[in-house]
Amino acid sequence: MAYDLITMGRIGVDLYPLQTGVPLAQVSSFGKFLGGSAANVAVAAARLGRRTAVITRTGDDPFGAYLHEALRDFGVDDRWVTAVPGLPTPVTFCEVFPPDDFPLYFYRQPKAPDLEIDAHELDLDALGEARILWVTGTGLSEEPSRTATLAALAHRARAGTTVFDLDWRPMFWKDPDTARRFYAEALRHTTVAVGNLDEVEVATGVREPHAAARALLDAGVELAVVKQGPKGVLAVSSQGVSTEVPPLPVKVLNGLGAGDAFGGSLCHGLLEGWDLERTMRHANAAGAIVASRLECSSAMPTTDEIEAALTAGAVL
Repeated sequence: MAYDLITMGRIGVDLYPLQTGVPLAQVSSFGKFLGGSAANVAVAAARLGRRTAVITRTGDDPFGAYLHEALRDFGVDDRWVTAVPGLPTPVTFCEVFPPDDFPLYFYRQPKAPDLEIDAHELDLDALGEARILWVTGTGLSEEPSRTATLAALAHRARAGTTVFDLDWRPMFWKDPDTARRFYAEALRHTTVAVGNLDEVEVATGVREPHAAARALLDAGVELAVVKQGPKGVLAVSSQGVSTEVPPLPVKVLNGLGAGDAFGGSLCHGLLEGWDLERTMRHANAAGAIVASRLECSSAMPTTDEIEAALTAGAVL
């Protein structure tokens, strides 16, 4: 049976402080969670009943073993998660200063194993059969992951739905100025592009949301989704359908992971065949719920939780 969603990209261990509003130097206790955008999106969709898998790599170490166990516990197939001897599993620390300050500290040296995904190891049959393939901008930042990501996209040849999460992390690029040409190559094979204002500007050179959405459509996608933070989300399709949905009111505890919850729910709505406005409202609610919780992966909401938030008109 084909997967509903295969994601490809970053994975790691998130170590989040159990005290909020405290500088990292003074934090005395942490919680350990599955992290990484590709892994989180797969978890978010699995929570909504989807059959998901992730293509990524870890270190051959206890943290890598933990990530396999966590993926399986969340119902995500880990068959394409392989170890890279000699490279440690990445660890990410954050500071939590609600409502809008969440500094991240990535430990991905000397190189993150998820950047060692190799095109020759891809299961092209599974990639071709999956209803949705999700790739990320970080996957383009370094070889051999860059070639593997572009190979997966080219093999799909825009069949089904292919989502490009623009996922701009400049610290992962040796030369950030080279990013746009690789983003442009990925967009040629993409049916859906998703990004915030910084990310769409990197991809297109345009920051104004409506102009950026048009630029993404001109680059070849069929649906452009521009996340505008407190102004909500704009979605524009190549068929001329457009919707702008405000955010759901929420008391933010930790904004990290909200975008991944949005992504998992976006995939769910696309698979369900919902109209654009319903898909965006559902995804907004999923993101808001995660923003109200400390962790990311284990905070991903169920369908009932999302529907309750939409009915209430806020995350309570």
